[in-house]
Amino acid sequence: MTNLILASKSTDRKEIFKTMDINIKYIDSDINEEIFKAKIKDPIKLVKKLAHVKVLNVIDKIQSIYNDAIIIGADTIVELEGEIIGKPLDEDDAIRILGKLSGKKHNIFTGISILRLPERKNIIDYDKTEVEFLSLSDDEIDLYIQTQEWKGKAGAYSLREKAGLFIKSIKGSHSNILGLPMQKLYKILINEFNINLLSY
Repeated sequence: MTNLILASKSTDRKEIFKTMDINIKYIDSDINEEIFKAKIKDPIKLVKKLAHVKVLNVIDKIQSIYNDAIIIGADTIVELEGEIIGKPLDEDDAIRILGKLSGKKHNIFTGISILRLPERKNIIDYDKTEVEFLSLSDDEIDLYIQTQEWKGKAGAYSLREKAGLFIKSIKGSHSNILGLPMQKLYKILINEFNINLLSY
């Protein structure tokens, strides 16, 4: 059976596979995302590029261990009214971000890159989900900030945790909000690589 490898540090992405009981290995991808964010302003191009760079970063770490593997890379950003919102720099930045999201609709973009070794066949795609937040008071934002859940999360929140209480509506893939559009990944793996996650 072909080894599946997720090139990610994200606890949310790892949790998706654990919840679905899908057998996959995790290898951290170490890249400087800020270099790309400074150059690429289009959200779709940015997440696709970052997802692919994460995969390339992991290849060198694993190809001497696994001669047959499918590496999955992903990157997620929040886009609000044309502004790309990544992970908060600090507590004040998280408060600013949540204040902007309050009472508004925003888009979640996740780029995915799927590469098979040894021949390096590669499919790069993305998914988009629209999320609407409730209107939040300053006190609600302050209480949420105290949970520390905002750390390392694009848009300063995770659907899987208490910020799920803030979400008024979702249009599109729920798992995409957590950082990986599983429905799209499932179909690409079947159609392009003859891999069915139901068997893992």
